[in-house]
Amino acid sequence: MSWHLFTMFFISTFFISATPGPNMLLAFQYGLNYGVKRTLWTLAGLSLGLFILLLSTLLGLDAISRQSPWLLDVIKTVGALYLIYLGVSSWRDTGQSSLIEDASAMGTEAVAADYFSSQNKLGQQSQPQPRSLSSAAVKVAPSDWTLFRTGIWVSLSNPKAILFFAAFFPKFINFSMPLWPQYIILTLGLFFSETIWQAIYTVGGKQLAGWLDIGDRLAWLNRACGVIFILIAAALLGEVVSGFMG
Repeated sequence: MSWHLFTMFFISTFFISATPGPNMLLAFQYGLNYGVKRTLWTLAGLSLGLFILLLSTLLGLDAISRQSPWLLDVIKTVGALYLIYLGVSSWRDTGQSSLIEDASAMGTEAVAADYFSSQNKLGQQSQPQPRSLSSAAVKVAPSDWTLFRTGIWVSLSNPKAILFFAAFFPKFINFSMPLWPQYIILTLGLFFSETIWQAIYTVGGKQLAGWLDIGDRLAWLNRACGVIFILIAAALLGEVVSGFMG
C-alpha cells in the first residue's frame, strides 16, 4: 500500500469519524457525566466493539477474495451504491437537532438498558422500576465494568458499521497484493482516527458541540462527508467498469 493511498484513507476516515455518531455521542455524554478518567473504560469498550465489527468484515473480504473473486466486483458495486446513499443522506442532514440533547438521550438509553439488563440477571424483576429512563441513568453510579460493557454494547448495536466497512475498505485494498499487511495498516489508521475524535469528544465535547451547533457548521461537516462518500463510490464504480473493459 502506497503512502498516497493511505493518506487518502486517513483523511477520509478522519472527516467521517468527526461526525457525531452513536460512539462519539456516548463518549461526549460520559465525559461530561463521569469524567475523562472513568470514561476511558467506555472508550475501550467502544474500540473493542468496533474492532469486532471490523475484523468480521475483513475476514469476510479475505475469504471472498480467495474463493470467489468475482464477488468482489459485486461487493464494490453494491458498496458504491450504499456509499452514494450515505452521501446523499449526509448532504441532506442539516444537523438542526442539538448535539447535547442527542448525546444526553444516547447516554441515558445506554445506561438504562444496561441497568435493566443487570437487574434482570440478578432476578430483581419484581422490584419497582424507575419511573423514567432519565432517572435510572442519573441514580445509577456505573462500575468500571459497566462503563466498559456499555461501550461494547453501543458499538456492536450498530450493524450498519459492517455495511460501511464492506463498502468503504475495498477502495483502499489492493487484492492482488498480500492482504493482511494492508488490513493491519488500514485498521491502525482507522483506530487512530477514531481514538483522536473519541478523546476530543470526551475531553472537550461540550465546547465542540457548542461550536458545531452554531449556524450551519454541522450541516457543512455533514456535506463534506457526503462528498467524500460519493467520490469514493465513484472510484469504486470506476474500478468495476475498468475491470470489465480490461
